Amino acid sequence: MNKRWYMITLVGKDRPGIVAHVTHALYEGGCHLGETSMMRLGTSFTMMMMVQYAGTANALQKVLRGEAESLGLHLHIDSIEGGLHHHHQPDVCIRIYGADRPGIVAHATAALMEAGLDILDLTSDVGGTEDAPIYIMRIEGRANEGKIALQSALDIIKKEGVETQLTPVDTLVG
Repeated sequence: MNKRWYMITLVGKDRPGIVAHVTHALYEGGCHLGETSMMRLGTSFTMMMMVQYAGTANALQKVLRGEAESLGLHLHIDSIEGGLHHHHQPDVCIRIYGADRPGIVAHATAALMEAGLDILDLTSDVGGTEDAPIYIMRIEGRANEGKIALQSALDIIKKEGVETQLTPVDTLVG
């Protein structure tokens, strides 16, 4: 039987043991893990996992349903192409931070997209205090139009009252 690739997404309140229980259920169900991303966001935990499995999406749902319910996790499964070993290496890291307000991510990513940035990874956090929150964003990507174009976009973004930093990423090969 041909094995297919699925993207599993699980979201719920964070608690110890989620990764161990979910990955054990997948192992026992005959699944093979590909790439994964697991993180805590606020008091919630989210996992995205590429899983190779010989059965259908419904059968995979049955493999995880009991574990997901017992952990209080919402489960979603999509059929996908595997696409392993097709990584793009970032050549820039951008940091943007300033007083938290609506639109920071939308404005910054739109300006950077126009300047040729291919975003490979974006993480953000809200620091400071409840009275004076600070939005902190870290982006890794590929500068398809060059670093000068990105710096020009960041100079425009700075006018919106945020601080920015562009750092080249040197990837060691070999």
